[in-house]
Amino acid sequence: MHSIPEFGSIWVYLAGSPLLGLTLTLCAYVIAFWVYGRFKFSPLANPVAIAIALIVLVLQTTGMSYRDYFSGAQFVHFLLGPATVALAIPLARQLPRLRRSFIPLVCGLFSGSITAIISAVAITVVMGGSYQL
Repeated sequence: MHSIPEFGSIWVYLAGSPLLGLTLTLCAYVIAFWVYGRFKFSPLANPVAIAIALIVLVLQTTGMSYRDYFSGAQFVHFLLGPATVALAIPLARQLPRLRRSFIPLVCGLFSGSITAIISAVAITVVMGGSYQL
């Protein structure tokens, strides 16, 4: 009869392999999506943002470097390119609807761009980044 391995033995195995980054990424997203569902899919409980926060928390807590984490998570990073391109198909099917919503789309893109620029500059200043950065 096989017993369920202890968490410690699983951690020791994963910590020494690139699988840790992949496993951490997938687990963080599953937990984040669960939280997203508990909040009735509110945009304020964005699962990607929550997953990022969880990953940062684990990296900070364990002292693992981002480089070590990313060596395993790069598989997910690699798949983001094809997934983004695949979104072109449903987007193209919605082209007539997008044309009807041109003004709201432009306003949303503009305000999102301005928010991203201001956020990036503010975070850089708060964290003591250089002018060049």
